[in-house]
Amino acid sequence: MKDLKIDSKVGLSNGVEMPIFGLGTFQSRSGKETRDAVAGALRVGYRHIDTASMYGNEEDVGAAIKESGVPREEIFVTTKLWNSDHGYDSALAAFERSRRRLDLSYVDLYLIHWPVEDVRNESWRALETLLEEGKCRAVGVSNYMTRHLEELLEKSSTVPAVNQVEFSPYLYQRDLLEFCRRSNIQLESYSPLTKGRKLDDPKLIALASKYSKSAAQVLIRWALQHRIVVIPKSSRRERIVENAGVFDFVISPEDMKALDLFDQDLRTSWDPSTAP
Repeated sequence: MKDLKIDSKVGLSNGVEMPIFGLGTFQSRSGKETRDAVAGALRVGYRHIDTASMYGNEEDVGAAIKESGVPREEIFVTTKLWNSDHGYDSALAAFERSRRRLDLSYVDLYLIHWPVEDVRNESWRALETLLEEGKCRAVGVSNYMTRHLEELLEKSSTVPAVNQVEFSPYLYQRDLLEFCRRSNIQLESYSPLTKGRKLDDPKLIALASKYSKSAAQVLIRWALQHRIVVIPKSSRRERIVENAGVFDFVISPEDMKALDLFDQDLRTSWDPSTAP
C-alpha cells in the first residue's frame, strides 16, 4: 500500500483503469461553488470527478474540466441515471442529456443511481447499449445490495464494473465487499467521512493523532487500504487539499483491524438494504 499516489488506478473488469481517489460533488451547489471545487481539486492533482444528474451540477463540472487545461483523457468522469429516468428509451435519453450538460464526447463511467424496482433491468440494457456504442467507457450501479447484484448478474452477461455505496469504518459492509470482489465488481465509497458525524469520535481522534493525521484522513486511508475507490466530497479548498493528504502514511494492519471494528451500521444517506 506504500506505492499509492493521488492518481493511482484500479483495473475494472473490462480493462478500463479508474483512479482510486476522487472528488464527490453531491450537494455542491451549481455555479461557482462546484466550478471552484472541481478546478481546485484538479489543480491539487485529483483526476477523478463524480457527479450525477440529480445533483444539478453536471454543467459546472464539465465547464471546470474544460477550463482546467488538464487533458480530457487524464480525467475520469462519472455521472448517474436518476430514478425518474429509468426504462430503456428513457435511460438512453437521460444519458444524452447528461453528456450534453457535461459537454463531453464520452463519459468514463455511467451508473444506475438507485435499484428502482421493476425497471432497473430495462435500464441496464440501455447502459449495455451505451457501452457497446462507445458513449461511456464503463457502466455500473450505485446503492445495489448483494441481492440486487445477484438479480442483475442472473439476467445479464455484462458485469457492472463498479458498485458505488456508502462505506466507512462505521458502515463496514464486509459481506457486500466480499461479494463484489468475488464477482469482479469494484466497490466505490461515497460519504466515506460519515458526513462529518463521526469526526469527533474519541477513538478515531486518538488513532489519527498516532499518525499525526486528521480523523478525515484516517477514514479515507482506511478505504484506500481496503482497495476501495473513495470520493470524499468537499467544496472548501482547504478540505480538498486535506483530503488529498493521505498518500504519505500507511495504517498498520493492527490499526486497520481496530478500525474494522468501529462498525455501527451507520447510514448517513438513504438505506438501500430495504429496497425490493
